Amino acid sequence: MSETARTVSGTPSGAALDVTGWTCPAPLRDRPRVVMGHGGGGALSAELVQHVFAPAFGGEVLAQLGDCASVTLGGARLAFSTDSYVVRPLFFPGGSIGDLAVNGTVNDLAMSGARAAYLSCGFILEEGVEISVVARVAEALGAAARAAGVEVATGDTKVVEAGHGDGIYLNTAGIGLIPDGVDLRPQRVVPGDVVIVSGEIGLHGVAIMSVREGLGFGVEIESDCAPLGGLVQAMLAVTPDLHVLRDPTRGGLAAALNEIAAASGTGVVVHEGRVPVPEAVGNACAILGLDPFYVANEGKLVAFVPRRHADAVLDAMHAHPLGRRATVIGEAVEAHPGLVVARTGLGGTRVVDLPIGEQLPRIC
Repeated sequence: MSETARTVSGTPSGAALDVTGWTCPAPLRDRPRVVMGHGGGGALSAELVQHVFAPAFGGEVLAQLGDCASVTLGGARLAFSTDSYVVRPLFFPGGSIGDLAVNGTVNDLAMSGARAAYLSCGFILEEGVEISVVARVAEALGAAARAAGVEVATGDTKVVEAGHGDGIYLNTAGIGLIPDGVDLRPQRVVPGDVVIVSGEIGLHGVAIMSVREGLGFGVEIESDCAPLGGLVQAMLAVTPDLHVLRDPTRGGLAAALNEIAAASGTGVVVHEGRVPVPEAVGNACAILGLDPFYVANEGKLVAFVPRRHADAVLDAMHAHPLGRRATVIGEAVEAHPGLVVARTGLGGTRVVDLPIGEQLPRIC
Protein backbone atom coordinates (compact mmCIF):
# COMPACT_ATOMS: atom_id res chain seq x y z
CA MET A 1 0.00 0.00 0.00
CA SER A 2 1.34 3.44 -0.90
CA GLU A 3 2.03 6.15 1.64
CA THR A 4 -0.79 8.21 0.09
CA ALA A 5 -3.25 5.36 0.51
CA ARG A 6 -2.21 4.72 4.10
CA THR A 7 -2.59 8.30 5.28
CA VAL A 8 -5.11 11.11 4.97
CA SER A 9 -3.82 14.49 6.13
CA GLY A 10 -1.18 12.69 8.18
CA THR A 11 -3.61 10.27 9.86
CA PRO A 12 -2.69 6.55 9.54
CA SER A 13 -5.16 4.34 7.67
CA GLY A 14 -7.62 2.76 10.08
CA ALA A 15 -7.33 5.55 12.66
CA ALA A 16 -10.38 7.71 13.36
CA LEU A 17 -10.33 11.06 11.59
CA ASP A 18 -11.21 14.12 13.67
CA VAL A 19 -13.33 16.13 11.20
CA THR A 20 -15.12 18.31 13.75
CA GLY A 21 -13.15 21.38 12.68
CA TRP A 22 -13.45 20.82 8.94
CA THR A 23 -15.48 23.19 6.77
CA CYS A 24 -16.44 22.92 3.12
CA PRO A 25 -16.37 26.01 0.86
CA ALA A 26 -19.03 24.45 -1.41
CA PRO A 27 -21.32 22.40 0.87
CA LEU A 28 -24.44 20.53 -0.13
CA ARG A 29 -27.32 22.93 -0.71
CA ASP A 30 -29.91 21.08 1.37
CA ARG A 31 -28.61 21.58 4.90
CA PRO A 32 -30.64 22.04 8.10
CA ARG A 33 -27.90 24.11 9.75
CA VAL A 34 -25.93 27.22 8.85
CA VAL A 35 -22.56 26.54 7.20
CA MET A 36 -19.71 28.93 6.38
CA GLY A 37 -20.91 29.18 2.79
CA HIS A 38 -24.05 31.01 3.95
CA GLY A 39 -21.83 34.03 4.62
CA GLY A 40 -19.94 33.96 1.34
CA GLY A 41 -22.07 36.22 -0.83
CA GLY A 42 -22.91 33.42 -3.27
CA ALA A 43 -25.88 31.16 -3.93
CA LEU A 44 -26.18 29.98 -0.33
CA SER A 45 -26.25 33.57 0.95
CA ALA A 46 -28.93 34.47 -1.59
CA GLU A 47 -31.06 31.49 -0.60
CA LEU A 48 -30.82 32.39 3.09
CA VAL A 49 -32.00 35.92 2.36
CA GLN A 50 -34.76 34.89 -0.07
CA HIS A 51 -36.19 31.99 1.94
CA VAL A 52 -35.63 33.09 5.56
CA PHE A 53 -35.11 36.82 5.99
CA ALA A 54 -37.17 38.38 3.17
CA PRO A 55 -40.38 36.46 4.00
CA ALA A 56 -39.97 37.24 7.70
CA PHE A 57 -39.36 40.97 7.26
CA GLY A 58 -41.40 41.82 4.15
CA GLY A 59 -41.64 45.38 2.84
CA GLU A 60 -41.21 47.06 -0.52
CA VAL A 61 -37.84 48.61 0.33
CA LEU A 62 -36.30 45.31 1.39
CA ALA A 63 -37.59 43.73 -1.81
CA GLN A 64 -34.91 45.71 -3.69
CA LEU A 65 -32.40 43.27 -2.13
CA GLY A 66 -29.49 45.60 -2.71
CA ASP A 67 -26.47 46.24 -0.50
CA CYS A 68 -27.96 49.69 0.05
CA ALA A 69 -31.61 50.73 0.36
CA SER A 70 -32.94 53.87 -1.30
CA VAL A 71 -35.70 55.55 0.74
CA THR A 72 -37.53 58.86 0.65
CA LEU A 73 -37.88 60.74 3.93
CA GLY A 74 -39.10 64.31 4.31
CA GLY A 75 -38.72 64.88 0.60
CA ALA A 76 -35.07 63.79 0.55
CA ARG A 77 -33.77 60.65 -1.17
CA LEU A 78 -31.62 58.82 1.34
CA ALA A 79 -29.33 55.84 0.95
CA PHE A 80 -29.23 53.57 3.99
CA SER A 81 -26.90 50.62 4.51
CA THR A 82 -25.60 48.35 7.26
CA ASP A 83 -22.87 45.74 7.36
CA SER A 84 -21.00 43.57 9.87
CA TYR A 85 -17.29 42.73 9.87
CA VAL A 86 -15.76 39.54 11.20
CA VAL A 87 -12.42 39.55 9.37
CA ARG A 88 -9.55 37.43 10.65
CA PRO A 89 -6.86 38.66 11.32
CA LEU A 90 -7.87 42.08 12.65
CA PHE A 91 -4.86 43.75 11.01
CA PHE A 92 -3.56 42.89 7.56
CA PRO A 93 -1.36 44.45 4.84
CA GLY A 94 -3.16 47.55 3.63
CA GLY A 95 -5.71 47.90 6.41
CA SER A 96 -7.60 46.58 9.41
CA ILE A 97 -11.10 45.66 10.50
CA GLY A 98 -11.56 49.36 11.37
CA ASP A 99 -10.77 50.48 7.83
CA LEU A 100 -13.07 47.79 6.41
CA ALA A 101 -15.96 48.84 8.65
CA VAL A 102 -15.86 52.41 7.34
CA ASN A 103 -14.97 51.80 3.71
CA GLY A 104 -17.35 48.88 3.29
CA THR A 105 -20.36 50.91 4.37
CA VAL A 106 -19.25 54.09 2.59
CA ASN A 107 -18.82 52.06 -0.60
CA ASP A 108 -22.24 50.46 -0.32
CA LEU A 109 -23.72 53.96 -0.08
CA ALA A 110 -21.61 55.14 -3.00
CA MET A 111 -22.95 52.34 -5.21
CA SER A 112 -26.34 54.08 -5.04
CA GLY A 113 -24.69 57.37 -6.03
CA ALA A 114 -25.06 58.77 -2.50
CA ARG A 115 -22.68 61.07 -0.70
CA ALA A 116 -22.12 59.31 2.62
CA ALA A 117 -22.69 61.57 5.62
CA TYR A 118 -23.02 59.70 8.93
CA LEU A 119 -22.12 56.28 10.31
CA SER A 120 -23.06 54.31 13.38
CA CYS A 121 -20.60 51.84 14.85
CA GLY A 122 -21.16 48.82 17.09
CA PHE A 123 -18.23 47.03 18.78
CA ILE A 124 -18.77 43.42 19.91
CA LEU A 125 -15.76 42.60 22.10
CA GLU A 126 -14.67 39.23 23.41
CA GLU A 127 -13.77 39.08 27.10
CA GLY A 128 -9.97 39.06 27.39
CA VAL A 129 -9.11 41.07 24.28
CA GLU A 130 -6.43 43.65 25.07
CA ILE A 131 -7.61 47.24 25.45
CA SER A 132 -4.63 48.33 23.34
CA VAL A 133 -5.98 46.25 20.43
CA VAL A 134 -9.42 47.81 20.81
CA ALA A 135 -7.79 51.25 20.81
CA ARG A 136 -5.84 50.47 17.61
CA VAL A 137 -9.01 49.39 15.85
CA ALA A 138 -10.91 52.46 17.08
CA GLU A 139 -8.12 54.77 15.93
CA ALA A 140 -8.02 53.11 12.51
CA LEU A 141 -11.79 53.39 12.21
CA GLY A 142 -11.76 57.08 13.14
CA ALA A 143 -8.96 57.86 10.71
CA ALA A 144 -10.75 56.01 7.90
CA ALA A 145 -13.96 57.95 8.60
CA ARG A 146 -12.14 61.26 8.41
CA ALA A 147 -10.44 60.24 5.18
CA ALA A 148 -13.81 59.26 3.69
CA GLY A 149 -15.44 62.52 4.80
CA VAL A 150 -18.01 60.93 7.10
CA GLU A 151 -18.77 61.35 10.79
CA VAL A 152 -19.27 58.51 13.27
CA ALA A 153 -22.40 59.91 14.90
CA THR A 154 -23.48 57.12 17.27
CA GLY A 155 -22.37 53.72 18.49
CA ASP A 156 -22.69 50.85 20.92
CA THR A 157 -20.46 48.36 22.74
CA LYS A 158 -21.21 44.82 23.87
CA VAL A 159 -18.94 42.21 25.51
CA VAL A 160 -19.34 38.44 25.14
CA GLU A 161 -17.74 35.74 27.27
CA ALA A 162 -14.26 34.45 26.43
CA GLY A 163 -14.51 31.75 23.80
CA HIS A 164 -17.74 33.16 22.33
CA GLY A 165 -16.18 35.62 19.91
CA ASP A 166 -12.98 36.24 18.02
CA GLY A 167 -11.54 39.34 19.64
CA ILE A 168 -13.54 42.05 17.90
CA TYR A 169 -16.54 42.10 15.59
CA LEU A 170 -17.85 45.38 14.17
CA ASN A 171 -21.12 46.59 12.73
CA THR A 172 -21.55 49.87 10.90
CA ALA A 173 -24.61 51.50 9.37
CA GLY A 174 -24.55 54.60 7.22
CA ILE A 175 -26.80 57.19 5.61
CA GLY A 176 -26.22 59.59 2.74
CA LEU A 177 -28.05 61.77 0.24
CA ILE A 178 -28.73 60.61 -3.32
CA PRO A 179 -28.47 63.51 -5.82
CA ASP A 180 -31.43 64.35 -8.04
CA GLY A 181 -31.39 62.58 -11.38
CA VAL A 182 -29.32 59.63 -10.17
CA ASP A 183 -30.99 56.22 -10.47
CA LEU A 184 -28.54 53.35 -10.07
CA ARG A 185 -30.08 49.89 -10.06
CA PRO A 186 -29.56 46.68 -12.04
CA GLN A 187 -33.02 46.84 -13.61
CA ARG A 188 -31.79 49.74 -15.75
CA VAL A 189 -29.14 47.63 -17.50
CA VAL A 190 -29.89 47.05 -21.21
CA PRO A 191 -28.09 45.11 -23.95
CA GLY A 192 -25.25 47.20 -25.33
CA ASP A 193 -24.18 48.61 -21.97
CA VAL A 194 -20.42 48.63 -21.47
CA VAL A 195 -18.98 46.90 -18.38
CA ILE A 196 -16.10 48.73 -16.68
CA VAL A 197 -14.03 47.60 -13.70
CA SER A 198 -12.16 50.32 -11.82
CA GLY A 199 -8.87 48.47 -11.36
CA GLU A 200 -6.99 45.30 -10.49
CA ILE A 201 -9.03 42.58 -8.82
CA GLY A 202 -8.35 40.01 -6.10
CA LEU A 203 -5.98 42.01 -3.90
CA HIS A 204 -7.99 42.01 -0.68
CA GLY A 205 -8.81 38.32 -0.54
CA VAL A 206 -5.27 37.22 -1.34
CA ALA A 207 -3.79 39.72 1.16
CA ILE A 208 -5.96 38.25 3.93
CA MET A 209 -5.09 34.68 2.99
CA SER A 210 -1.37 35.42 2.84
CA VAL A 211 -1.17 36.64 6.43
CA ARG A 212 -3.79 34.27 7.83
CA GLU A 213 -2.00 31.17 6.61
CA GLY A 214 1.55 32.55 6.75
CA LEU A 215 2.00 32.10 3.03
CA GLY A 216 4.78 33.85 1.17
CA PHE A 217 4.30 34.67 -2.51
CA GLY A 218 7.65 36.40 -3.06
CA VAL A 219 6.07 39.85 -2.74
CA GLU A 220 3.79 41.42 -0.13
CA ILE A 221 0.24 41.74 -1.44
CA GLU A 222 -1.72 44.60 0.11
CA SER A 223 -5.48 44.93 0.41
CA ASP A 224 -7.12 47.47 -1.89
CA CYS A 225 -9.37 48.68 0.96
CA ALA A 226 -10.38 52.27 0.10
CA PRO A 227 -13.43 54.59 0.05
CA LEU A 228 -14.95 54.89 -3.41
CA GLY A 229 -17.22 57.89 -2.88
CA GLY A 230 -14.89 60.34 -4.61
CA LEU A 231 -14.47 58.09 -7.66
CA VAL A 232 -18.23 57.68 -7.99
CA GLN A 233 -18.81 61.42 -7.77
CA ALA A 234 -16.22 61.96 -10.52
CA MET A 235 -18.10 59.49 -12.72
CA LEU A 236 -21.47 61.09 -12.00
CA ALA A 237 -20.04 64.52 -12.82
CA VAL A 238 -19.61 63.26 -16.40
CA THR A 239 -23.19 61.95 -16.57
CA PRO A 240 -25.82 60.97 -14.01
CA ASP A 241 -27.02 58.38 -16.52
CA LEU A 242 -24.96 55.50 -15.17
CA HIS A 243 -27.11 52.38 -15.02
CA VAL A 244 -25.68 50.42 -12.09
CA LEU A 245 -22.61 50.32 -9.85
CA ARG A 246 -21.54 47.44 -7.65
CA ASP A 247 -18.52 46.85 -5.39
CA PRO A 248 -17.40 43.24 -5.87
CA THR A 249 -16.66 42.25 -2.27
CA ARG A 250 -17.72 38.75 -1.10
CA GLY A 251 -17.91 36.45 -4.08
CA GLY A 252 -15.73 38.83 -6.08
CA LEU A 253 -16.29 40.02 -9.63
CA ALA A 254 -18.18 36.83 -10.52
CA ALA A 255 -20.84 37.31 -7.85
CA ALA A 256 -21.36 41.00 -8.70
CA LEU A 257 -21.80 40.31 -12.42
CA ASN A 258 -24.15 37.39 -11.79
CA GLU A 259 -26.34 39.43 -9.44
CA ILE A 260 -26.63 42.22 -12.03
CA ALA A 261 -27.33 39.78 -14.88
CA ALA A 262 -30.06 38.02 -12.91
CA ALA A 263 -31.74 41.24 -11.76
CA SER A 264 -31.61 42.89 -15.20
CA GLY A 265 -32.55 39.85 -17.26
CA THR A 266 -29.64 40.46 -19.62
CA GLY A 267 -26.63 38.33 -20.45
CA VAL A 268 -23.11 39.50 -19.69
CA VAL A 269 -20.01 38.74 -21.75
CA VAL A 270 -16.59 39.32 -20.17
CA HIS A 271 -13.38 39.25 -22.17
CA GLU A 272 -11.13 37.31 -19.82
CA GLY A 273 -7.88 38.79 -21.10
CA ARG A 274 -9.09 42.33 -20.40
CA VAL A 275 -9.79 41.76 -16.70
CA PRO A 276 -6.87 43.31 -14.78
CA VAL A 277 -5.42 40.63 -12.50
CA PRO A 278 -2.10 41.59 -10.86
CA GLU A 279 0.67 39.09 -11.53
CA ALA A 280 1.14 38.43 -7.81
CA VAL A 281 -2.58 37.72 -7.37
CA GLY A 282 -2.63 35.46 -10.42
CA ASN A 283 0.36 33.50 -9.14
CA ALA A 284 -1.10 33.19 -5.65
CA CYS A 285 -4.43 32.00 -7.02
CA ALA A 286 -2.66 29.43 -9.19
CA ILE A 287 -0.83 28.08 -6.14
CA LEU A 288 -3.98 28.00 -3.99
CA GLY A 289 -6.31 26.69 -6.70
CA LEU A 290 -8.47 29.82 -6.64
CA ASP A 291 -10.15 31.75 -9.46
CA PRO A 292 -9.40 35.52 -9.24
CA PHE A 293 -12.93 36.23 -10.50
CA TYR A 294 -14.28 34.93 -7.17
CA VAL A 295 -11.77 36.61 -4.82
CA ALA A 296 -13.00 39.55 -2.73
CA ASN A 297 -12.14 43.20 -3.34
CA GLU A 298 -12.62 46.14 -0.98
CA GLY A 299 -11.68 49.12 -3.13
CA LYS A 300 -13.01 48.35 -6.60
CA LEU A 301 -16.27 48.89 -8.44
CA VAL A 302 -18.01 47.49 -11.50
CA ALA A 303 -20.04 49.89 -13.65
CA PHE A 304 -22.61 49.24 -16.39
CA VAL A 305 -22.58 52.38 -18.52
CA PRO A 306 -24.50 53.33 -21.68
CA ARG A 307 -22.11 52.92 -24.61
CA ARG A 308 -22.44 56.56 -25.65
CA HIS A 309 -21.02 57.68 -22.27
CA ALA A 310 -18.39 54.97 -21.82
CA ASP A 311 -15.34 56.86 -23.15
CA ALA A 312 -16.05 59.99 -21.11
CA VAL A 313 -16.70 58.00 -17.93
CA LEU A 314 -13.52 56.00 -18.46
CA ASP A 315 -11.50 59.22 -18.89
CA ALA A 316 -12.92 60.58 -15.63
CA MET A 317 -12.02 57.35 -13.83
CA HIS A 318 -8.46 57.45 -15.18
CA ALA A 319 -8.09 60.98 -13.76
CA HIS A 320 -8.94 59.76 -10.23
CA PRO A 321 -6.32 57.97 -8.06
CA LEU A 322 -8.64 54.99 -7.48
CA GLY A 323 -9.55 54.60 -11.16
CA ARG A 324 -6.20 54.85 -12.95
CA ARG A 325 -6.32 51.17 -13.97
CA ALA A 326 -10.01 51.26 -14.98
CA THR A 327 -10.75 49.26 -18.11
CA VAL A 328 -13.63 48.00 -20.22
CA ILE A 329 -13.98 44.25 -19.64
CA GLY A 330 -17.22 43.37 -21.42
CA GLU A 331 -20.79 44.24 -22.33
CA ALA A 332 -24.42 43.40 -21.60
CA VAL A 333 -26.05 41.31 -24.35
CA GLU A 334 -29.47 39.97 -25.33
CA ALA A 335 -28.21 36.38 -25.53
CA HIS A 336 -28.28 33.99 -22.54
CA PRO A 337 -30.28 36.30 -20.20
CA GLY A 338 -29.22 36.06 -16.57
CA LEU A 339 -25.99 34.26 -17.48
CA VAL A 340 -22.40 35.51 -17.33
CA VAL A 341 -19.84 34.04 -19.73
CA ALA A 342 -16.16 34.74 -20.21
CA ARG A 343 -14.43 34.63 -23.59
CA THR A 344 -11.02 33.06 -23.20
CA GLY A 345 -7.80 33.89 -24.99
CA LEU A 346 -8.18 30.72 -27.08
CA GLY A 347 -11.50 31.89 -28.50
CA GLY A 348 -13.70 29.64 -26.36
CA THR A 349 -16.21 30.58 -23.70
CA ARG A 350 -16.81 29.45 -20.14
CA VAL A 351 -19.71 30.07 -17.82
CA VAL A 352 -18.88 32.30 -14.85
CA ASP A 353 -21.46 31.03 -12.39
CA LEU A 354 -22.55 32.38 -9.02
CA PRO A 355 -20.42 30.65 -6.37
CA ILE A 356 -22.19 28.21 -4.04
CA GLY A 357 -20.19 28.97 -0.92
CA GLU A 358 -16.99 30.98 -0.60
CA GLN A 359 -13.36 30.35 -1.42
CA LEU A 360 -12.04 32.50 1.43
CA PRO A 361 -14.19 32.77 4.57
CA ARG A 362 -13.95 35.63 7.07
CA ILE A 363 -12.39 38.13 4.66
CA CYS A 364 -14.60 41.09 5.64
